Amino acid sequence: MRSVDVAEVDAGKGIVGDRYHGTKHRHVTLQSAAALAESAAAFGSEIPADLTRRNLTVDDGVVPRDPGARIKVGPVLLEVVRVAAPCKLLDDTIGQGAQEALRRRAGSVCRVLSGGTIHVGDEVDLG
Repeated sequence: MRSVDVAEVDAGKGIVGDRYHGTKHRHVTLQSAAALAESAAAFGSEIPADLTRRNLTVDDGVVPRDPGARIKVGPVLLEVVRVAAPCKLLDDTIGQGAQEALRRRAGSVCRVLSGGTIHVGDEVDLG
């Protein structure tokens, strides 16, 4: 995982260069800064967004969890497929208890309905 300022997103495939690019449904994972702050409070320490193994972190709002919900990030249209389960590796990379702290707060897995270029700071519409 690495942080970038710009990402190319292909419709029906996901983020160019991501290991899940081209998979059937797991195109983009999305989390909110608010849920990350709640997780950090439960964990008792900061949880860096770039260590959660999510593709995008939005600054404002709550990421929808209901399948079929639509999210717009810049020109890219996403559709929620399911709730994202926290990765098993989080206890190793962040610290013991991180996976549990992120449970029910780890964001959503989405498919890409229409692609484009996403930039840090793009407008986000969480539906």
